[in-house]
Amino acid sequence: MTTDIGRRLRPQMLPEEFEELARLAFRTIEGLRLEFLGGRLAVRPRSDGDHGRVVEWLVRRCLQARPELFLHRHGLKVHRSRNGRANPDGILAHAEAFVGLGPWVGAEAVLMVVEITLAEVEADQRARVEKPRAYAETGIPLYLLIDRDSAEVVVHSDPAGVRYETVRTLPFGKTVHLPDPVGIPLDTEPLKNWVR
Repeated sequence: MTTDIGRRLRPQMLPEEFEELARLAFRTIEGLRLEFLGGRLAVRPRSDGDHGRVVEWLVRRCLQARPELFLHRHGLKVHRSRNGRANPDGILAHAEAFVGLGPWVGAEAVLMVVEITLAEVEADQRARVEKPRAYAETGIPLYLLIDRDSAEVVVHSDPAGVRYETVRTLPFGKTVHLPDPVGIPLDTEPLKNWVR
């Protein structure tokens, strides 16, 4: 029997409940991806062709520079308690890092998380504000935000608790040096072709 106190202390949704909801939504509506950040359920809108092209560009750049790595597409358990769930556009890790794991992976093997802005205000706000905090809390070494609205690349590094200590913003067209543990330079000139 649940008491009133027990109901008030229970989280809005347990991680397992969210994962089942996300699995059903993905199967029911093609391309629909759900997230659970800060105790709130959010829908990631479908990406457009330019968004997909940015992902392809980044996969190629990473493979050319570091063939032992791959830009994976998995759900990610975030926050210190791992109760949050994010659906980043890419998770850079060793090619075999997630073999045998389910659709939601822990951050232990993650070198960098990538988000690319979409044409949706709420999703873009999460990518700019909520996700840097979630990824820093999780201890992910780098967070790369490719902001197609402002035509900028934002590199977050040195996670320290609830934020990244170093945040570097460069306009598209500049070469971005992703620090260790990634150590990849990115010539962002091609990104100018895929802005909104």
